[in-house]
Amino acid sequence: MEALVCRKIGDPTVPISESSPISISTTHPIPELNSPTSIRVRVKATSLNYANYLQILGKYQEKPTLPFIPGSDYSGIVDSVGTQVTKLKVGDRVCSFIGLGSFAQFLVADENDLFLVPDGCDLVTAGALPVAFGTSHVALVHRAQLSPGQVLLVLGAAGGVGLAAVQIGKVCGAVVIAVARGAEKVQSLKSLGVDHVVDLSKGSVTESVKEFLKARKLRGVDVLYDPVGGKLTKECMKLLNWGAHILVIGFASGEVPVIPANIALVKNWTIHGLYWGSYKIHRPGVLEDSMKELLSWLAKGSITIKVSHIYSLSEANLAFSAIKDRKAIGKVIIAFDDSDSVRSKL
Repeated sequence: MEALVCRKIGDPTVPISESSPISISTTHPIPELNSPTSIRVRVKATSLNYANYLQILGKYQEKPTLPFIPGSDYSGIVDSVGTQVTKLKVGDRVCSFIGLGSFAQFLVADENDLFLVPDGCDLVTAGALPVAFGTSHVALVHRAQLSPGQVLLVLGAAGGVGLAAVQIGKVCGAVVIAVARGAEKVQSLKSLGVDHVVDLSKGSVTESVKEFLKARKLRGVDVLYDPVGGKLTKECMKLLNWGAHILVIGFASGEVPVIPANIALVKNWTIHGLYWGSYKIHRPGVLEDSMKELLSWLAKGSITIKVSHIYSLSEANLAFSAIKDRKAIGKVIIAFDDSDSVRSKL
């Protein structure tokens, strides 16, 4: 089978060659079923997450042993089932996530880790649901317990987790303020019904948000969703209400912000560190419930998965470039075995 293999630490955006950290293997062995309840999935699509990019650079908190096949969330078709599988059958459309290995034509998972993709939902785009929407759902619904009428401020709102967060915020009935850079990203966010969009290329976040809050007679921000970090986090803390929740999602800016403990004490802020992947080990039931609710929302049309770019496996370096250069509005996907959809949308 074909698989993308990371053989050394380095920049995955350089053209794939002998000097690149990633290479395409066309003879990688197809994985065998490893338990009576295991299922082999023929992968249809796998999405790129910023964490995948950092992992190949060697800058992620988890550092796999080389060589490894990167990749986390995916969608596909059940190809083979173990003797004790009862919930799924060959031909079923599924999606899920794993620690490593989705950048390959086949992978093996336990039946309890797979979720049926609802009828009418596009299978390719479903490959972008688990990590981005799962992260935002657990953060906003499970951790911050976002409620109707609260004010949600989303940084990096045009990225994968950001677009998921603004949509989940609207489903929860929150007043959603989104922060992004550039007219195209701003327009995309407005099309999702966001209450107010701040264009970073046109001025101060605090001034823009304060004007909006004043116009709507709102006191301040109740939940800060932050996958960016850096100076922007510090600036946005000026907007937070007493008792606000800060969701630490990641540091796309490359800078880890400092949140003063004395101010958190005085203002009764709750700071949530959100490493979504660790829920698989410590609270798997939370992830299962989250995925089921997200898939029901997807089936109803309450949320949509915006895919910005689709590439083939051989174009993986271009896919990583779209992530690195922040060209994506939504998700970047690698798709398999579909000549009509496997092409760049750049």
